Amino acid sequence: MDYLPVEVIGNILSHLGAARDVIVASATCRKWREACQKHLHTISFNSHDWPLYRDLSTSRLEILITQTLFQTTRLQGLSILMDDDDEFSASTVVAWLMYTRESLQWLFYNVRTTPNINILDICGRQKLEMLVLAHNSVSGVEPNYQRFLCLKSLSLSYVSISALDLNLLLMVCPKIEILALVNPEIAMSDAQVTVELNSTTLKSIYIEAISLDKFILEADSLENLHLKDCALELFELVGKGTLKYLKIDDVSIIHLDGEAVDNLETVDVSNFTINWSKFYQMISKSSAMRSLRIWDVVFDEEDEIVDVETIALCFPQLNHLAVSYDLRDDLREGILHYGLQGLSLLENVNVLELGSTVINDIFTQWVAGLLQRCPNLTKLLIHGVISETKTHEECQMLAGFTSSIVQLMRRYMHVNVQFEFE
Repeated sequence: MDYLPVEVIGNILSHLGAARDVIVASATCRKWREACQKHLHTISFNSHDWPLYRDLSTSRLEILITQTLFQTTRLQGLSILMDDDDEFSASTVVAWLMYTRESLQWLFYNVRTTPNINILDICGRQKLEMLVLAHNSVSGVEPNYQRFLCLKSLSLSYVSISALDLNLLLMVCPKIEILALVNPEIAMSDAQVTVELNSTTLKSIYIEAISLDKFILEADSLENLHLKDCALELFELVGKGTLKYLKIDDVSIIHLDGEAVDNLETVDVSNFTINWSKFYQMISKSSAMRSLRIWDVVFDEEDEIVDVETIALCFPQLNHLAVSYDLRDDLREGILHYGLQGLSLLENVNVLELGSTVINDIFTQWVAGLLQRCPNLTKLLIHGVISETKTHEECQMLAGFTSSIVQLMRRYMHVNVQFEFE
């Protein structure tokens, strides 16, 4: 250790991350203390890392953080994540940010203050590349003053912000590539029913727990879109055909519109009420699609189903197909038979996932029909649901399904079969 340069020791301390560990390690000797003061580039104050944080009074916690931060010189990463029970003095928190802002490249900030402070005023026009903001409010975005010229990643969780300020915030980040919105409180004016976001540089967006009438996203460079646990009357994507990854999970959307989604490579839709014909029309031109997952979806029309023939013709490069249905209704048997009609093969599919809410003969027939359409399959995953209190009839049905699958797979010895039951 005596031969280690102080720069290397500073890097080691930075990888510890948690402030408590850094403080203890820096007390080892004078050389380690010097490394902490001059070469530490990352530190984290997280109330979950050290239970003793919760036992300290707010004023004592402020002193501890202040003393630690003011011993550093060129911090690049700072994380301050405190419980909602702690309410800090605004002047103290401002002092922390003012002291570190010139060198900071990323900031994780979840601190309640009295009064509330505006992070944008303090950290604008600096070197910040990543900002993760939680349980705070943002208001009065000034495009002429609050500019984040280096910011590439922005995350807002449980943040109160107006629809106008949210769009302005993207505008003041000319290099932004990643945006995450988790349960934001978006203030809308009486005359405003639509949230519109515009960015020419945005490549990835994650939206969770948002309930709105209309959400319009105009992003010319967008590659990844993930919607989760949202309720939207209208979601419209306006772009230039750059979207490659689309995931929709537990979302209620009455109208889903997307322009120029011709280059999708992965589509993952689950727990979603879907009009298959309209959704298919939106994604059908993505001939380079490699992964398609339609899982636990509810179709608008009872006679709708994923048509294997159509998938085979429109997505010739598909190598991963995953489909799950609710097969409780006996009427599904005829519909599933219709979905398997045709002769086109899924020649490039090597991974097939099939799921059902009930294990029965219809499911077995469906599995057999899809196996015939995948000549180069190497892996089959079968998902099912089994109730904790099984009746005799359910036990017999499961036993029959197992026997049928064993017999079926004797014809496909080269396929690795796995089962996952809930």
